[in-house]
Amino acid sequence: MNLSSSYASPKPAGGLELWSWVFMRISGLLLLGLALGHLVLMHLIHNVDEISYAFVATRYAGWFWRTYDLLMLILAMLHGMNGARILIDDYVHPVRWRRLALGVLYVGCGGLLALGAGVALFFQPVSH
Repeated sequence: MNLSSSYASPKPAGGLELWSWVFMRISGLLLLGLALGHLVLMHLIHNVDEISYAFVATRYAGWFWRTYDLLMLILAMLHGMNGARILIDDYVHPVRWRRLALGVLYVGCGGLLALGAGVALFFQPVSH
């Protein structure tokens, strides 16, 4: 089998698609490290029985974990949105349906990103 005849798309020549291509590779590597760190912390260092509101409130008392979670959220949302955008461009051919699908994608991802960022940035623990 010829290795050059793989299913992977070639690197784009320039413009938005080139930056999208580069972003997917960089964000994928960063997400791999962030997600593995998250899994180690939440499932190996701490047992899931320990994770509660008080655990999150203590964790979010400082800015390190807020920033860590926010970075993971932003990268995951943008990485997933970019992948979905590529799929929509590849498989939704009528222009009106493509615009509608992309609009729903952008509004949905923007809303979820705003909601998650709001929690990470403005979380105030309630004392019991």
